[in-house]
Amino acid sequence: MGLFGRRPPPQQVEDAPARPAAPTRTAGVLWADGLGRAGTRAVQVLAVLAVVAVVVFALTRLTLVVIPVLIALVLASAISPVVGTLRRRGVPSLLATWIALLGLVALLGGIVWLVVRAVVNQWEDLRDQALDGFDELQAYVQSLPFDITDEQIASVRESAVGLLQSDAVGSGAIAGVSQTADFVAGFFIMVVVLFFFLKDGPRIWEFLLRPFEGERYRRGQRVGDATVRALGGYVRGTAIVAAVDAVGIGVGLAIVGVPLVIPLSVLVFLLAFIPLVGATVAGILAALVALVAAGPVQALVVVVIVVVVNQLEGDFLQPVVMGRSLSLHPLVILFALTAGTVLAGITGAVLAVPIAASVWRSIQVWDGPELPARFARRKRPEAV
Repeated sequence: MGLFGRRPPPQQVEDAPARPAAPTRTAGVLWADGLGRAGTRAVQVLAVLAVVAVVVFALTRLTLVVIPVLIALVLASAISPVVGTLRRRGVPSLLATWIALLGLVALLGGIVWLVVRAVVNQWEDLRDQALDGFDELQAYVQSLPFDITDEQIASVRESAVGLLQSDAVGSGAIAGVSQTADFVAGFFIMVVVLFFFLKDGPRIWEFLLRPFEGERYRRGQRVGDATVRALGGYVRGTAIVAAVDAVGIGVGLAIVGVPLVIPLSVLVFLLAFIPLVGATVAGILAALVALVAAGPVQALVVVVIVVVVNQLEGDFLQPVVMGRSLSLHPLVILFALTAGTVLAGITGAVLAVPIAASVWRSIQVWDGPELPARFARRKRPEAV
């Protein structure tokens, strides 16, 4: 019985409202709100950056292997059509590979021989002209309104004469024996890897794709084809544009009467492989040589020639030759150049842009032949 002699009905006890339990904030709830999701993304980003940092550090420690392999990949993509053409005409695969490889080595060796011979033959004249130009500059400086003592001018002149008449280049080469050894070793690694890329490139890529099946396997095939086409198109197009620049500027330098025409033309050709800044650096060097050897008027003419040739190349030749090989925004090119230069110097600056172009081209075919990856798809039509 109850306290007052009556037991409450059972249904009243059962229907009595239960007191709500105090809410408990579990770990899942803490990470489910906006701040928790932001923290999760931050941890993921830090983890990705840590992995990237480790990979970059490892690559920078293995430059003696990584750089030759990348150069071999770029060169193989550029001259693989030659090997394919020879094979289609009935040339055996091994013989076609040797023809392409030896032809490339002979071309590079011929360029180096021409540059060295021209520099050796004209170095004495250029040194004398540089000293004469310094005398003219000294006379001009003495006529300036502010005071520069004769002792300061004589000190600078003695330093310049000593540099031009010394064996600084030879001593620097002796001091850099280790760098020379690394260069020779890297060159032979590059040649060996290039040979196998030319001979068995598709088979090597097919072997690397063995763990994948279905759509992932087809994606790997698309990425491989897109990478080779992008790298090859970039190198071949840049080589054509660089050759036109070198010939045009070289003819202009010869007409003006600037010495070292062949080395400067080769330098223009090589620097053209560094977008944005290569043409500017080549023009500055050519103008400085013209200023020292010929005078300010000839230097100004050289500047005009360089500007006109680069403008014609950029407006007419490059869009036709390059096509889709370099469909990158100039800001992306600048970032790639900066990163490549920081990581691997001049070699990194040369390789950064074609690698960035091939990566972007691979993203464009990630989900289909003409279907980019989801994050890279255009969300709205471009403004007209």
